[in-house]
Amino acid sequence: MQYRTLGRTGVQVSSLALGAMNFGALGRTTQEEATAVVDAALEGGINVIDTADWYSRGGSEEIVGKAVAGRRDDLVLATKATMPMGEERNHRGGSRRWLVTALEDSLRRLGVDHVDLYQVHRWDPETDDEETLSALTDLRRAGKIRYFGSSTFPAYRIVQAQWAAREHHLGRYVTEQPSYSILQRGIEAHVLPVAEQYGLGVLAWSPLASGWLSGAIRAGREVTTHRAGVMPERFDPALPANRARLDAVERLAEVAAGAGLTLVQLALGFVTAHPAVTSAIVGPRTLDHLRSQLDAADTVLPADVLDAIDAVVAPGVDLAPHEKFDTPPALLDPSLRRR
Repeated sequence: MQYRTLGRTGVQVSSLALGAMNFGALGRTTQEEATAVVDAALEGGINVIDTADWYSRGGSEEIVGKAVAGRRDDLVLATKATMPMGEERNHRGGSRRWLVTALEDSLRRLGVDHVDLYQVHRWDPETDDEETLSALTDLRRAGKIRYFGSSTFPAYRIVQAQWAAREHHLGRYVTEQPSYSILQRGIEAHVLPVAEQYGLGVLAWSPLASGWLSGAIRAGREVTTHRAGVMPERFDPALPANRARLDAVERLAEVAAGAGLTLVQLALGFVTAHPAVTSAIVGPRTLDHLRSQLDAADTVLPADVLDAIDAVVAPGVDLAPHEKFDTPPALLDPSLRRR
C-alpha cells in the first residue's frame, strides 16, 4: 500500500480508501459481511473509511461504527452531510441549523465523539458559503470534526468557497471528493487543476465507474453487477453512452492484458497516477471484490500504458456526461434562465 499526505493537513492516508456506500440496505450487506470487509481492508493497509449519513439512511454509519469499535484511533474516519434525510424540508442542505444536527446524528450512529473529515456531500445553492463555512469552522473548534471538505463541487464553486473562507476569516475546505475514472475524465480539465492550485487532498469516488471497469461487464455477457438492479439505465446497451463505454472497456481490457494487469488494476492505477489525486475510494460489497481491489494497491502504470489509455478515452472526456453530478443549477432548472 502507498501512503500520501492528505492535501496540506499532514495526515498520512492510504492510496486506496474504503467507501461504505454498499454497507446496509443499498448494497444488501449485513453487519457481519461489512465487518469482514473492514477487517480485511485494515489488514491490507487501508486506513481511510468514507461513509455518509445518506447511505442507507444512516444504516451505513451504524454498520461502520460497529465495525471499527475499539480501533477508531487507527484510522481516518470520514462522513458527509447535506443530502435529504427525510421529507422534512430542513433535514438537508448546508445551513448551520442542519449541519449541526446532522453531525450529532452521525456521531451517534458511528459511536464516536468526532470524525476526522466532515464533507459537504453536494453544493447547496440555497445556502451562502459563509453560512456553511462558519458552521463547519465552529464544529472544528468544538473538536467534533478535525477537518472539513467538499464533494462533487464544480471547479468554480471550489474557488468561490476558498475565496469566501479567506474573505470572512473562516476555515477552508481542505479536500474535494469528485467522481473520477478512465471513463469519466472531465474533471481533469478544471476540478483537478484547481484542487492542485489550492493544495486540496482529492479522494476520488467511483474509480471503477459504477462497475464498468470491474471486469464484470464485457461484450456478449449478461450484466450481473449489483448496480444494474439499482440504476438499470446506466447499463442499458441500447443507449449510445453505454455502447461507447462497452467499446472502451473492450479496448481497455486489451491494454490491461498487454501490460499483465487486471482491468481493476488498470482502472485504479490510472486514478492514483494523477498527481492531484490522494486516494481512490473503492466500494466493495464482498471480500472477493475487496481482494481484487487490494491487488491494485501498489500498481504503478508506466508512461506507455497511460498513453494507451489516453488513446481509448482522451484526457478531459466524459463518455457519459449526462451522469455528472456537478451541473450548474441554471442548466437544470429552466426558471433560472427563462424569467
